Amino acid sequence: MARNLWADIHLDAITHNYRLAKAQAPGARACAIIKADAYGHGAVAVARHLDREVDAFGVACIEEALELREAGIASPVLLLEGFFEASELPAILSHHLWTVVHALHQVDALEAFAKGRGGLDGMAIWLKVDSGMHRLGLDPAALSGALQRVKALPGVGEVVVMSHFASADEPDPNPTVRQLELMDEILALHDGAVSLSNSAAVMAWPQAHRQWLRPGVMLYGGSPFGMAQPIADQLQPAMTLSTEIIAIREVEEGDCVGYGGTYRCQQRTRIGTLAVGYADGYSRHTPNGTPVHLQSGYATLAGRVSMDMVTIDLNAHANAQVGDRVELWGKNVSVNDVARLCGTIPYTLLSGLTRRVKRRLVGR
Repeated sequence: MARNLWADIHLDAITHNYRLAKAQAPGARACAIIKADAYGHGAVAVARHLDREVDAFGVACIEEALELREAGIASPVLLLEGFFEASELPAILSHHLWTVVHALHQVDALEAFAKGRGGLDGMAIWLKVDSGMHRLGLDPAALSGALQRVKALPGVGEVVVMSHFASADEPDPNPTVRQLELMDEILALHDGAVSLSNSAAVMAWPQAHRQWLRPGVMLYGGSPFGMAQPIADQLQPAMTLSTEIIAIREVEEGDCVGYGGTYRCQQRTRIGTLAVGYADGYSRHTPNGTPVHLQSGYATLAGRVSMDMVTIDLNAHANAQVGDRVELWGKNVSVNDVARLCGTIPYTLLSGLTRRVKRRLVGR
C-alpha cells in the first residue's frame, strides 16, 4: 500500500484569490506569480487553470518559462530575474517571453541582440529600479538613461518600470513610504506602465497599485502579514496537506515521545503516529502543541518532527484509528498559523514540499 500523504490543490481557490487581487485595483492588470512550481502547487496545473483569465504569469527564470510553453501555456510569461546570459535572448524571443532588465549590462546585451537581428518583435521589457530592497535593480539615477535606451530598441514592446517593496508586510509603514516617495519622484521620467505591488502591497497599499499588480503568495491563500488583515482574511487556502494515522499506542505518564524526549506525557497518553516528516517538507521546527485536524476535531503535535513521521496526542479522540485522515494544513488548520508557530513564513512551507508529497488537483 502506498504511503498516504497528499497535497490537494484547490484550483477554484486560486481563481478566487486571483480575482480578489484584481478587485483591489479595478482596471489594473495582474501578473500571477507562479515561480518555484507555483509555490509548491504545480506551475503547469495552475497555469492551465488560469491561462484564459490572467494578464500574465511571472516565473523566476527561463527554465520555468519553457516548462510552461512546452505544456501549451499561451499567456505572456515574465522572467522576474531577467536573463542571466545573452545566449538566452533568442529563446526568449522565439517563445514570446517578457523579461525584466535590472542592470546596465543587460541593456547592452539587448541593444546588441536587437541590432544583430533587426528588432525585438514586440518583446516587453520590465525595467527594474532598486528603490530600497538592494537586491536587484538599477540605481535610480540610472533610470533616465536606461529608459531612453530601452525605448529606442527597434521592435520593443511595452516598457514597464517596476520595483519591489522590502517591508510592505511590516507594521512600520516608513520604509514603504520612503520607497513610494522615491518611485513617485523618478517616475516623472516615464509615461508608461508601472508595477510596484507584491501581495502585501496589493492588499495593504492601494497607493502603490499602479498599472500592474504582482500577486504571489496570496494566490495560494498565504498571508504575508503576521496578523489579521481585512483582505488577507478573505483569501481561500489553495492547498490541503493531509496524511493518515499509521500507528497508535498507549504511553505511560512520565514517558517521553520522539527524538530528544521533547514531549513528556503528563498522564497516560494515546499517541498516534502520522506518515509525514521533514523530508516531505513538514518543518522540523514545528513545535509541540501545533494543531492538526481529524474528523473528530483538533489534536496537537506531541514530539519532535522526524524525517518521515510525527506523533500527535489522541487522548481527546478515543475513536481515532489507524488509517484515519489527518489535515496538517488547509481549511481547518491555517498554513499561516503553522508557519507562525514554526517561526517562519507560509512561503517556505508551501514551496518546501518535496516530491514525496502526492499532488491531487481539485476543481478542474
